[in-house]
Order: sequence, then C-alpha cells, then structure tokens
Amino acid sequence: MSTPLNAEGLDLLFREARTHNAWLNKPVSDDTLRQVYELMKWGPTSANASPARILFLRTPEARQRLLPALSQGNVEKTMSAPVTAIIGYDGRFYEQLPKLFPHADARSWFANTPELAEVTARRNSSLQGAYLMLAARALGLDCGPMSGFDQAKVDHEFFPAASSVGDFDQEYFPDSHIKTNFLCNLGYGDPAKLFPRSPRLDFDEACKLL
Repeated sequence: MSTPLNAEGLDLLFREARTHNAWLNKPVSDDTLRQVYELMKWGPTSANASPARILFLRTPEARQRLLPALSQGNVEKTMSAPVTAIIGYDGRFYEQLPKLFPHADARSWFANTPELAEVTARRNSSLQGAYLMLAARALGLDCGPMSGFDQAKVDHEFFPAASSVGDFDQEYFPDSHIKTNFLCNLGYGDPAKLFPRSPRLDFDEACKLL
C-alpha cells in the first residue's frame, strides 16, 4: 500500500495552500512548467482521453494579448504574474484515443456524438486543470485560478479555429478544435498580500454517508 503524505505534504497541497493575487518578482523557468505538465498528465481522465490543451503565457507580450478578455478585477493580478496558463480543451480529443486508449475502439464512442464529446472534454479538462494546480503546488509554485474572462475573446485570440469569426490557421495546435475552460496564474505568491482565509463547509454540510 502507498504511504500517505506527511503533514508537511498535505499542508503544501491543501491546508496551507492559498489562491494568490499578488506575485513576487521571481521568474518561473520553462523547465519548471515542463515538470508541471509531466506530473499532471498522470491524473486520470475518462478513457484516458486527456483533452486538456494548455498555453503557458510567459511574456508580457503574450499577456497583453489576453488583456482585452479579462474582467477588470483580474487585470492587475494577471499582468503581474510570471505565467498565466490558459487551460483549454480539444473538442476532437477522440482523434488521439487510438494512441491513448488502444485496447478498445474508444474513438467511435465520441466521434459521432458531439454532445457527449463536448461534456467529456469540458469535464475532464477541468479535472486536468485541478491536477495542474496540485502539480504546481507540489513543485513549490503558487496558483491563482480565474474564471472572470470573456471566453469568446480568448478563443478568438489564442484558439481561432474554435472561434465563430473568420477562418484562421490554428497556430498552436494544428488540426484541433480547442475552446478555453479557465485561466490560472502561476508563480511565487506574495504572502504579505494575502486576504484572510475564507471558511469552508464542514463535512456534514457538504457530504452524506449512504
């Protein structure tokens, strides 16, 4: 049996981890971002579908492209973050299933059922986004996930094949149909600028044992 994490590990991932809105002037290396992905990719998804597609915006120029899509409350925290991850999902993830799930014809489960493909892609990319945050925390990074943005604008700017406006080349992920799920700032948070921690529901408020 696996050995449970010790208290320090549980604090790092959950109990002491916070959502950060202010960042130290400390860069995040490309190697660290690769390590984040190499950890998160092992998290389970339906039929090993792995629909998440991620853009790591590492430069001021890249984040400026994101700026018009951000809600006002998310502008400063994003412009000052070392990295902003756009967690998207490939609506045609099933084209990769012959590689990812070779012991069954899993592609046929989704190829002609667009509603099932969409809900599967969104649900499982959300899971993968959570795995990304846990992986980032495990590697010493802080996270600031966000949903305050205009999805259509992000899709148009970064995943144009998913946009309804015009015909564009798919710059980053050729031959795919990607939409944005959510954003997550990554870096080394400034603990001096944290808000007091908000409460959480108790077990009996959120859970029932049947």
